[in-house]
Amino acid sequence: MKKTFRFVLILVLILILFAAWKVFGPSVTAPEGKFLYIKTGQTFGQVKDELISKNIISSARWFDWTASALKFNSVKAGKYQIKKDMSLFELVRILKNGRQTPVKLVITKLRLKEDFARKLGQQFEFDSSTAIQFLTNNDSLKTFGVDSNTVIATVMPDTYSFYWNSNPKMVYQKLFEHWQKFWNAERKKKAGDLQLTPIEVSTLASIVDEEVNLKSEKEKISSVYLNRLHKNMEMESCPTVKYALRDFALTRLYYKHLKVQSPYNTYENRGLPPGPICTPQPETIDIVLNAPQTDYLYFVANSDFSGTHIYTSNYADHLKFAKKFAEAQDKQDSIRKANH
Repeated sequence: MKKTFRFVLILVLILILFAAWKVFGPSVTAPEGKFLYIKTGQTFGQVKDELISKNIISSARWFDWTASALKFNSVKAGKYQIKKDMSLFELVRILKNGRQTPVKLVITKLRLKEDFARKLGQQFEFDSSTAIQFLTNNDSLKTFGVDSNTVIATVMPDTYSFYWNSNPKMVYQKLFEHWQKFWNAERKKKAGDLQLTPIEVSTLASIVDEEVNLKSEKEKISSVYLNRLHKNMEMESCPTVKYALRDFALTRLYYKHLKVQSPYNTYENRGLPPGPICTPQPETIDIVLNAPQTDYLYFVANSDFSGTHIYTSNYADHLKFAKKFAEAQDKQDSIRKANH
């Protein structure tokens, strides 16, 4: 009798240890890419089938038992990191609690809404077509005080954290709130002193960003553009022409390019374009707001191709330096053609 009892006890202990190993031991295999994506609307059964088909779990039996013990029967959409040798208990607990892995959205320089939509479509559950529908829907954007032209002005380069199953409005809401915090009372006052709105300052900053990279040059170019705006002169910015043409690889603009019919062509239209031509850098916005006061009305790239510019307030002087730069470009083009 004692032997039988001992045998049964040992057998029960073995079964308990086996069950504990199955539930708490390393039994989960990380999928390719290390993440499980649960789409909005997926059922518990569909998720379980996916776990099996992707060999994340070997069978449904122990998963069902663990899920039942933890009262897990309703899945939550999201992006979940599946670690190598994770236990079933840990897997079920993560899925039950909806413990998602955040999506890091890194915004650097984006020029077109389509570029932004494509980036969002690559990182979220919704696709790029859904994103562009939101970004071009003025009715949806009206609540934020922007439209399809100015929406990019509020998308500031930075790193943001989201959930994978966020919708386009949720993503944009967070970006917009970040932009609002940036535009504090001090910055708004400086914009007002320049007789510009925050959106207009961001638009001008985007043009400056596309013109040059050097901070000292950005300060002077900002001054030139502000002077031209206040004198109601055409801004005559080459980057706006490239934006109008949707050809950002152009290294030299000719007369035919400057005549393109577009509200973004600042050679043909006075004032600022309808919206930014790229996502403006926060530092450049501050450079515009704190631009030095000068009498400069013109600038042209230096003929030594150093990235610097020559600034003038006299048009005749500007033409002289512009001619010198054009001659340097002609010489450079001739050398390039000869080498090919």
